[in-house]
Amino acid sequence: MEIEESAGEKIFSNGDVYFGNFKGMLPHGKGKYMWSDGTVYEGDWVKGKMTGKGKIFWPSQATYEGDFSGGYLHGFGTFIGSDRSMYKGFFKMSSQHGIGRKQYLNSDVYDGCWREGVREGSGRYAWSNGNVYIGHWKSGKMSGRGVMKWFNGDLFDGCWSNGWKHGSGFYRFGDGSYYFGTWTKGLKDGPGTFYPAGSKHLSKYNLEEYEEKKKRQPSRNSSIDSEESVVPSVKRSLSDMISSSFRWGSGRFSYKTSLDDDCIGANPVAEMSHERSSIISHSSNGGQTELSDNRTLAYEREYMQGVLIKERVRNESKLSHKTKEQLKFAKEVKRTSCVDIFEGRRSYYLMLSLQLGIRYTVGKITPVPMREVRSSDFGEQARIRMYFPRKGSRLTPPHNSINFYWKDYCPMVFRNLRELFKLNAADYMMSICGDDGLRELSSPGKSGSLFYLSHDDRFVIKTLKKSELKVLLKMLPHYYGHVKAHDNTLITKFFGAHRITLSRGKKVRFIVMGNMFCTELRIHRRYDLKGSSHGRFTNKDDIDESTTLKDLDLSYEFHMDRSLHESLFRQLSLDSAFLESQQIIDYSLLLGLHFRAPEHLKSLLQPPDSLPKAESTDAAVDGVMSGELSIPPTGLLLVTHEPGSVSPTPGPHIRGSTLKAYSIGNKEADLYLPGTGRLRVQLGVNMPAQAHHKLMQVESDSSEVELFEVYDVVLYLGIIDILQQYNIKKKIEHTCKSMKFDPLSISVVEPKIYSKRFITFLQKIFPVQP
Repeated sequence: MEIEESAGEKIFSNGDVYFGNFKGMLPHGKGKYMWSDGTVYEGDWVKGKMTGKGKIFWPSQATYEGDFSGGYLHGFGTFIGSDRSMYKGFFKMSSQHGIGRKQYLNSDVYDGCWREGVREGSGRYAWSNGNVYIGHWKSGKMSGRGVMKWFNGDLFDGCWSNGWKHGSGFYRFGDGSYYFGTWTKGLKDGPGTFYPAGSKHLSKYNLEEYEEKKKRQPSRNSSIDSEESVVPSVKRSLSDMISSSFRWGSGRFSYKTSLDDDCIGANPVAEMSHERSSIISHSSNGGQTELSDNRTLAYEREYMQGVLIKERVRNESKLSHKTKEQLKFAKEVKRTSCVDIFEGRRSYYLMLSLQLGIRYTVGKITPVPMREVRSSDFGEQARIRMYFPRKGSRLTPPHNSINFYWKDYCPMVFRNLRELFKLNAADYMMSICGDDGLRELSSPGKSGSLFYLSHDDRFVIKTLKKSELKVLLKMLPHYYGHVKAHDNTLITKFFGAHRITLSRGKKVRFIVMGNMFCTELRIHRRYDLKGSSHGRFTNKDDIDESTTLKDLDLSYEFHMDRSLHESLFRQLSLDSAFLESQQIIDYSLLLGLHFRAPEHLKSLLQPPDSLPKAESTDAAVDGVMSGELSIPPTGLLLVTHEPGSVSPTPGPHIRGSTLKAYSIGNKEADLYLPGTGRLRVQLGVNMPAQAHHKLMQVESDSSEVELFEVYDVVLYLGIIDILQQYNIKKKIEHTCKSMKFDPLSISVVEPKIYSKRFITFLQKIFPVQP
């Protein structure tokens, strides 16, 4: 039976009053509802709920006019807050969600994407003082790629995190000078290049080219740093006593609808990208004058937490390869792969195939009850083989790669190794096989191998030669025994070995390893150390923040706590003896350094490009300053280990038990970094030391200047490249003799000699403390 509609007035027992149309006992159609607290809604109703077009007034003087649905602000509308700020855009369940524009009380304006009441996605924020940011946002903060231009003419284009410059980018100062480098929480951190104003090659053309390249890549202001405004209570409907209230930006609601769905019909990203390019192009020539000659003057600099520690003057008659790449911002890497099929989409297909195979193998082996490894788990029969047709099969899903055959080597052994390394199977699959995929990297060495990095940086996947895979499988029983006996081993952690066979019989072999540089602290320098002098140096013009340096580039000695030193060399001796027993040669110690800037240096050094004129006043806007921020309290301190104060989650680089330190009475130690945090000290991970700079003879006439002699550093160490096996001693000796090399000066020598030389070299750079 259909309920008749009627019009009239109703006064409720709580003092609320409704004028308008009814359907049965519920407001339906046009009507006006007045709550006893003074809130008034006038507009459309559907079965007792505000739905359609309407306007609501709150006692606080806030108003909203626009679309409603089910009692919520939902759709397009205009909200004016009690502070007279105004938002015009899309709402979802009473939260700003989608495309919108908000003008704050202080005249700041944000145009862009919102998610559940906070700025998230692409957007443009203009401050009332003239500063402008165009780029990506997350949780209301500048995060991702973006450009910030300050009112004094300074400009930063690069990566952001939580409102700070964080990652790679370039900074253009108001006088026309530039700095290309990396930042950590707003501070220059790592190597970079400074070009003074007037450098010949800093032209508008170069910066426009740089912007096109990046398109293909992948005292705080109160309005931006505070929580979003509160939406007054919205009395949703008579049928549920019209009593629910909602807070703007409270995070109370969570929806599956993507932000992109709400942005249909508008393209703010394209518009903002165009404006961002205009900002850079418009300001690229500001303050520049041509040099009188044809030179490019550049300063190669290295910072740690905002303090300049190293500088080298580079005066070029013409533009170097590195300079060109910096002006383009992203480095094009030309490589020759050991597999010549990875062109265009082929590499993408290989990545998909790898993820499918690992997901299949781990899913198949994980439900099998845990048991001790048997000798049969290492044999030729210990393989999992599967065919993955593109259309799918009874055992495999359909996929977007090409048809391929999958082979997994010794799955039970690697399953037990992952257990020994305290690696959860679900975490392993999520890191490698998740929707975010893998990132392809260029080869850091001469092997021509293809490298992938998991999206969370925890795992490195490397292609192997057939000979390398044979070495791995031959040594695997002994490797398993060594890892089980020595949980502090520094030898590379292996998590899986696989092979993909593509069309025409192309076979690609992979090994999955832990990434030892997946760390809580930024790695400022990386070294691959063999104890050799033959070819073990890097061209200084080719060095950037991602370069792995070599033996002759290392100009430090590292002084460590006595107990930490003993633990390190005890394990190094065990590991090198194991590799010697397996006839392994040519391995390296991969060394990562995190430098700490001492607090007392804060007032001693301010780089000339770090203090623009506009910063003579106390100018801090939105967590970002146009120059450098003050250096946080720093230093290193070993303290007694407290399990509840450090993260218990093991990473793929973590090495066994917590170490004991002599300086705290041979108790288990944590590393305390004032202003940063507390880290667990393990062998090869979070190991504190002092780096003493050694003045090399070749540096005496160099334009390179090391500004300090002693640094506090945190060390990360691991033994890598362990799949090169010794074969024919006579052939090696003949090669050394014919090339007039001393066998001890090159990498390819007898395993026993190699391991001895390796340890002797490391004892020189890690001397014993008295």
